[in-house]
Amino acid sequence: MDQSFHYLLMAAQGMFQRTVMGELSKAGLTAGQPKVLDYLGLHDGSIQKHIAAGCQIDPATLTGLLGRMEEKGLIERRSQDGDRRSLYVYLTAEGWEKQKLVRSVLTRMETQVLDGLAQEHRDALTEGLLQVCLSLAEDKEALQ
Repeated sequence: MDQSFHYLLMAAQGMFQRTVMGELSKAGLTAGQPKVLDYLGLHDGSIQKHIAAGCQIDPATLTGLLGRMEEKGLIERRSQDGDRRSLYVYLTAEGWEKQKLVRSVLTRMETQVLDGLAQEHRDALTEGLLQVCLSLAEDKEALQ
Protein backbone atom coordinates (compact mmCIF):
# COMPACT_ATOMS: atom_id res chain seq x y z
CA MET A 1 0.00 0.00 0.00
CA ASP A 2 1.20 3.48 -0.86
CA GLN A 3 2.13 5.20 2.39
CA SER A 4 2.25 8.76 1.13
CA PHE A 5 0.25 11.28 3.13
CA HIS A 6 -2.22 12.04 0.34
CA TYR A 7 -2.94 8.38 -0.36
CA LEU A 8 -3.44 7.46 3.29
CA LEU A 9 -5.69 10.46 3.88
CA MET A 10 -7.85 9.64 0.83
CA ALA A 11 -7.94 5.91 1.64
CA ALA A 12 -8.89 6.47 5.28
CA GLN A 13 -11.62 8.96 4.36
CA GLY A 14 -12.98 6.65 1.66
CA MET A 15 -13.08 3.59 3.93
CA PHE A 16 -14.65 5.57 6.78
CA GLN A 17 -17.27 7.07 4.44
CA ARG A 18 -18.18 3.70 2.88
CA THR A 19 -18.63 2.10 6.29
CA VAL A 20 -20.72 4.98 7.66
CA MET A 21 -22.90 5.21 4.54
CA GLY A 22 -23.30 1.43 4.51
CA GLU A 23 -25.16 1.78 7.80
CA LEU A 24 -26.93 5.07 7.22
CA SER A 25 -28.21 4.19 3.75
CA LYS A 26 -30.36 1.52 5.44
CA ALA A 27 -32.12 4.41 7.18
CA GLY A 28 -32.81 6.09 3.85
CA LEU A 29 -30.00 8.64 4.01
CA THR A 30 -27.96 9.44 0.92
CA ALA A 31 -24.49 10.93 0.39
CA GLY A 32 -24.13 14.38 1.91
CA GLN A 33 -27.17 14.15 4.14
CA PRO A 34 -25.38 12.76 7.23
CA LYS A 35 -22.87 15.62 7.35
CA VAL A 36 -25.66 18.19 6.99
CA LEU A 37 -27.67 16.50 9.75
CA ASP A 38 -24.58 16.37 11.95
CA TYR A 39 -23.84 20.05 11.29
CA LEU A 40 -27.41 21.13 11.99
CA GLY A 41 -27.38 19.11 15.20
CA LEU A 42 -24.82 21.63 16.45
CA HIS A 43 -26.00 24.67 14.46
CA ASP A 44 -29.77 24.34 13.99
CA GLY A 45 -31.21 27.41 12.31
CA SER A 46 -28.18 28.13 10.11
CA ILE A 47 -28.20 29.93 6.79
CA GLN A 48 -27.28 27.92 3.73
CA LYS A 49 -23.93 29.70 3.26
CA HIS A 50 -22.78 28.62 6.73
CA ILE A 51 -23.93 25.04 6.21
CA ALA A 52 -22.03 24.82 2.92
CA ALA A 53 -18.85 26.15 4.52
CA GLY A 54 -19.19 24.03 7.65
CA CYS A 55 -19.82 20.84 5.67
CA GLN A 56 -17.28 21.58 2.93
CA ILE A 57 -20.02 21.31 0.29
CA ASP A 58 -20.29 23.50 -2.80
CA PRO A 59 -23.23 25.92 -2.28
CA ALA A 60 -24.91 24.86 -5.55
CA THR A 61 -24.64 21.19 -4.55
CA LEU A 62 -26.04 22.01 -1.11
CA THR A 63 -29.11 23.67 -2.65
CA GLY A 64 -30.17 20.41 -4.30
CA LEU A 65 -29.26 18.38 -1.23
CA LEU A 66 -31.39 20.59 1.02
CA GLY A 67 -34.28 20.36 -1.44
CA ARG A 68 -34.22 16.56 -1.24
CA MET A 69 -33.94 16.69 2.54
CA GLU A 70 -36.92 19.03 2.71
CA GLU A 71 -38.94 16.67 0.50
CA LYS A 72 -38.12 13.82 2.91
CA GLY A 73 -39.28 15.93 5.85
CA LEU A 74 -35.84 16.12 7.47
CA ILE A 75 -35.47 19.90 7.39
CA GLU A 76 -37.53 23.02 6.92
CA ARG A 77 -36.42 26.42 5.66
CA ARG A 78 -37.85 29.55 7.25
CA SER A 79 -37.24 33.26 7.04
CA GLN A 80 -36.60 35.23 10.21
CA ASP A 81 -37.78 38.70 11.10
CA GLY A 82 -39.54 39.05 7.74
CA ASP A 83 -36.27 38.85 5.77
CA ARG A 84 -37.24 36.70 2.79
CA ARG A 85 -33.74 36.93 1.24
CA SER A 86 -32.14 34.63 3.81
CA LEU A 87 -33.69 31.32 4.67
CA TYR A 88 -32.66 29.56 7.86
CA VAL A 89 -32.51 25.77 7.90
CA TYR A 90 -33.97 23.86 10.84
CA LEU A 91 -34.21 20.17 11.61
CA THR A 92 -37.73 18.77 11.84
CA ALA A 93 -38.69 16.13 14.42
CA GLU A 94 -37.83 13.46 11.81
CA GLY A 95 -34.57 15.28 11.10
CA TRP A 96 -33.64 15.21 14.78
CA GLU A 97 -34.28 11.46 14.87
CA LYS A 98 -32.01 10.92 11.87
CA GLN A 99 -29.42 13.29 13.37
CA LYS A 100 -29.32 11.16 16.54
CA LEU A 101 -28.79 8.07 14.39
CA VAL A 102 -26.00 9.80 12.44
CA ARG A 103 -24.33 10.91 15.67
CA SER A 104 -24.60 7.39 17.10
CA VAL A 105 -23.02 5.78 14.01
CA LEU A 106 -20.25 8.38 13.86
CA THR A 107 -19.47 7.99 17.57
CA ARG A 108 -19.36 4.21 17.25
CA MET A 109 -17.10 4.42 14.17
CA GLU A 110 -14.80 6.90 15.89
CA THR A 111 -14.47 4.57 18.84
CA GLN A 112 -13.78 1.61 16.55
CA VAL A 113 -11.14 3.51 14.56
CA LEU A 114 -9.37 5.02 17.55
CA ASP A 115 -9.67 2.03 19.89
CA GLY A 116 -6.32 0.58 18.82
CA LEU A 117 -4.41 3.82 19.39
CA ALA A 118 -2.79 4.97 22.60
CA GLN A 119 -4.24 8.24 23.93
CA GLU A 120 -1.13 10.18 22.93
CA HIS A 121 -1.51 8.93 19.34
CA ARG A 122 -5.23 9.80 19.33
CA ASP A 123 -4.42 13.31 20.49
CA ALA A 124 -1.63 13.68 17.93
CA LEU A 125 -3.85 12.41 15.12
CA THR A 126 -6.67 14.77 16.05
CA GLU A 127 -4.30 17.74 16.34
CA GLY A 128 -2.60 16.84 13.05
CA LEU A 129 -5.90 16.59 11.17
CA LEU A 130 -7.04 19.91 12.64
CA GLN A 131 -3.86 21.56 11.40
CA VAL A 132 -4.37 20.04 7.94
CA CYS A 133 -7.92 21.43 7.87
CA LEU A 134 -6.75 24.86 9.02
CA SER A 135 -4.00 24.98 6.41
CA LEU A 136 -6.45 24.12 3.61
CA ALA A 137 -9.52 26.06 4.77
CA GLU A 138 -10.61 29.02 2.70
CA ASP A 139 -12.93 30.09 5.52
CA LYS A 140 -11.29 29.25 8.85
CA GLU A 141 -14.39 30.43 10.76
CA ALA A 142 -16.40 27.69 9.05
CA LEU A 143 -14.37 25.14 10.99
CA GLN A 144 -15.82 26.35 14.29
